[in-house]
Parts: sequence; C-alpha cells; structure tokens
Amino acid sequence: MKSKYAIIVSQFNQEITHELAKGALSRLLEHGVSEDCVTMINVPGAVEIPLTAKLLARSEKYAAIICLGAVIRGETDHYDYVCQQVCLGCQQVMTDYDVPVIFGVLTTKNLKQAKARAGGKEGHKGRDAADAAIEMTAVVARLKSTVVCREVV
Repeated sequence: MKSKYAIIVSQFNQEITHELAKGALSRLLEHGVSEDCVTMINVPGAVEIPLTAKLLARSEKYAAIICLGAVIRGETDHYDYVCQQVCLGCQQVMTDYDVPVIFGVLTTKNLKQAKARAGGKEGHKGRDAADAAIEMTAVVARLKSTVVCREVV
C-alpha cells in the first residue's frame, strides 16, 4: 500500500503559506510520492490546524500530516496565544493518534523573516517539513513492525 500524506495549509498570510505548500508538495513528489497520494486542505488560519489534523489522524488514512502556516508577530499578545495553541494542539494530535504531525508553522517576528524561511536565504521550511514527514513515516513503520518489550527503542 502506498503511503498517503496530508498537507494542511493556513490561508492567513497566504503569500507565505502558499509558498510553503508548493515547496512541501514538490518535495514529496521528489521523494517519489505520487500526487494522488497527497491531500491538500486549506483552513482559515493557524488556530484551525489542530482540529483539522485531528480529523485527518482519526481517519487512519495518512502516514503523516504536514501542518503549514505563518504566524507573524504584531503589536498585541495575540501572537503568543496563537503560537502556543497551534503548537500544543499539533503535538496532542500526534501523541493521541500515533501519526507524525509535522509542525511547519512559521512563527516569526516579521514578514521579512517569514519570507526568508519560505524559499529565501534561510531555506524552505515547507520542503523541510516534507522531508520530516518522509523520515518519520519510515521511523513509525519500523517501530510498529518491531516488538518492543519494556524497552525504549
């Protein structure tokens, strides 16, 4: 059976998130994942990512879920709350469902930093997230096929 991947993309800060999504998809294809094995889901903002990840994980259809967004600091404390909710929510889904949930949500001080991480001088975090998804899919498959008796592998 071919591994399926889901990519959740926040529509807030689209200039950044669409670039992250393009990078993640192209990297999965470079790894040999066929396009029909990738589901792309758009959500309004980063806060909506964990619920979407939970529903996808619950379906048991996906080897990994890649979460992409861009939270850019503003003049209020809203940034801190959003970052914390999204990070903890994604982590909770991963541990509850034993599915890799890759946190590809940029949390930057400004738009310049976000652009630098979405294909600029600081690399491409969408591509990095796809690499992490591929690697974790292999790790999870290996661990699930190994009998572990009171040992940490």
